Amino acid sequence: MSEMDVETLLLDVKKLGERVSALKDSIATEEATKTSLIMPFFQLLGYDVFNPLEFSPEYIADVGIKKGEKVDYAVLNNGNPIILIEAKSIKENLKNHDSQLFRYFGTTTAKFGILTNGNEYRFYTDLEEPNKMDKMPFFSFVLTEIKDVQISEIFKFQKENFDVENISKAASDLKYLNFVKEFLTKEVNDPSEEFVKFILGEIYDGIKTKVIIDKFTPVVKRGFRQFIADQVNSKLNAALNTSVSVEEVDVEPIQEEYETEEQVITTESEIEAFTTTKLLLKDTIDTSRIFYRDNKSYFNIMVDNNIRKWILRLYINNSRTYFVINDEEKTTIEIVDVIDIYNYAEKIIPVVERYL
Repeated sequence: MSEMDVETLLLDVKKLGERVSALKDSIATEEATKTSLIMPFFQLLGYDVFNPLEFSPEYIADVGIKKGEKVDYAVLNNGNPIILIEAKSIKENLKNHDSQLFRYFGTTTAKFGILTNGNEYRFYTDLEEPNKMDKMPFFSFVLTEIKDVQISEIFKFQKENFDVENISKAASDLKYLNFVKEFLTKEVNDPSEEFVKFILGEIYDGIKTKVIIDKFTPVVKRGFRQFIADQVNSKLNAALNTSVSVEEVDVEPIQEEYETEEQVITTESEIEAFTTTKLLLKDTIDTSRIFYRDNKSYFNIMVDNNIRKWILRLYINNSRTYFVINDEEKTTIEIVDVIDIYNYAEKIIPVVERYL
């Protein structure tokens, strides 16, 4: 696939995500969702949504003795459906709404089904039993929270790239990869007793009593977070560019910024905070514009090495770890580990956007 084509699709999808954010509160019906959000998505995938020979609305998919059953849309190839699309209102949660799509799936030649409310998209196929739609999607995404890594999968569904065999081959790996990621995310954030026992089985020789498991649960949680932080650091280490000449520094007369290098020691946790911030901002700003400046009171992360453009200030002491965001409220957020900064992108990104 062309890197440029993928980049173009990424930009288009993100623009549509912005459209969803702007319109979702004013859309009241399923029909409005279809015309204002869902059809534009399939347009950017290259389908002629106004050609019923290619993108058929109200496609008839008879189910057993029930005749005239209709799926909202079907993408057609030579008159045969290849993708079935069940649409819901932007106000609807998609949970438990896949039953209609499930019924239609086995009655047509379509290999893929998509359930959407215009923001969330769930992609289904028949990995577990031929011609019977799986209960779980093999791929899903939310337009307003789109991740760069998801674009390569959406790219496969563009009209000019669509290949049933290639998508089907990748679907199984993708489905179980997502299961693995969900499992690990859950265990990282809240390790289960079984998972802690599994880890202890590799590192602890004593009897795994309830007391021991409870004792080691926060250790396992912190170990996971530290491992992730180390991986982030190793990936971004080459991108760290924090040394600048005196001429490049825009100095503001704030006493803390004049601390000498001998007085201040930048810790590993502070570097983790810096790299985590750069990671969450990589799609918002050229990360070479992100700098840090340390002092005895706090660790400052800023744009263009200009303290007037500070993004957040991190405070770490023996009793607490927290950071202050440079928004109108100077929002203060308590955290357990500095990598938790990544969870507050929606508050940090708007601050940086003011400096673009």
